[in-house]
Amino acid sequence: MKMKKQILILALFLCFGKTNAQNWVDSLDLYGREVCMPADQYKWDWGQATMLNAMVHLYNSKPESQKQQYLDYIKTAMDHTMNSANGVHPNAVASGHGMAFMAKITGDSKYKEIANKIYADYLTTPRTKNGGVSHRTETVEMWDDTIYMLSMYLLEMYRYTNDEKYLSELLDQLHIHKAKLADKKWGLWVHGYDDDTDDYKDRCCQFGWANATPGRTSKEFWGRGNGWVVIAIADALKAAPRKSTYFREFAKELRSITQKLPQLQDQKTGLWYQLPIYPDSIANFIESSCSAMFAYGITVGVKLKVLPGKTFRPVIEKSYSGLQKYATKHEGKYSIPTLVCEGTCIGDRAYYFGRKTKEGINYAIGAYIMFGLEYEKLNQKD
Repeated sequence: MKMKKQILILALFLCFGKTNAQNWVDSLDLYGREVCMPADQYKWDWGQATMLNAMVHLYNSKPESQKQQYLDYIKTAMDHTMNSANGVHPNAVASGHGMAFMAKITGDSKYKEIANKIYADYLTTPRTKNGGVSHRTETVEMWDDTIYMLSMYLLEMYRYTNDEKYLSELLDQLHIHKAKLADKKWGLWVHGYDDDTDDYKDRCCQFGWANATPGRTSKEFWGRGNGWVVIAIADALKAAPRKSTYFREFAKELRSITQKLPQLQDQKTGLWYQLPIYPDSIANFIESSCSAMFAYGITVGVKLKVLPGKTFRPVIEKSYSGLQKYATKHEGKYSIPTLVCEGTCIGDRAYYFGRKTKEGINYAIGAYIMFGLEYEKLNQKD
């Protein structure tokens, strides 16, 4: 009798967990599509591309009866930006994944032509001396952000064409960027590297940031910057053949960049900080978008047995409940991400601590949805 009662309680717990995740994802999705970024208002840029990628994840995850609404959304967004589509810098390349997705799903030549043109544009982007794609066209700099912006497009092109050149290009860029940005002690990446001697005034970065170190690299490990890298690697693992060299390499990189995340996770909220390695600084603050990104990558890693469940399962559970309890606002049928650091460039420690937080931002909605979906899948597998 006691055993039956325990089984019933466990079943109810699992059922509640799945339902709760489902409701959270659906309410985030509704807010994204209906309020934050209706499809006919889509703009060809990186934040929009991140939420659009969540729509692709939803399309791939939902049953056939629910797929059409996401296909319609993606089609409208891509048709709306047909004339502005380009790949002249990483933040523009990012939205190209929508064109590759539409080419794959519909077979329509207009999407195929634009998807291929974006790659042609991409090949002309400025590069560093070691071959890294510059985050900007006005000056030559490598940023950790770049890896995710490229990954969305390159991975969708691989899924569309099955041509391994796209996987190879992503892995090459990951290694090239890591060589300049990764820290051996923490496994985390600094935000950027300046390949030339010009201090470019972009009205976003702290002017002269590259002069802080002899190697012209920034000094701080920004949370969302590392989050971009984590989700890019996780998505690559999902796309790469399990027995391939690509999978093994991406798996190694995920283990490296996530190695210290369990000890850096805030125990009260289950989330991570704007600058993760300074949890005790009074100027630091909990940042939700990097938390969702870390949690997404970790969940994929556990699901694919790249990361040990014994270590990372508690991390996942804490971040899942923490995002809902501490970093989500509920308004009727909508769930809205809060504690989202605004768009951020490169600077010193005070620069990152001084950034403002906002709510309902497109890239945070995308990260929340993608994590919620992976959390569901991990529990369904169990």
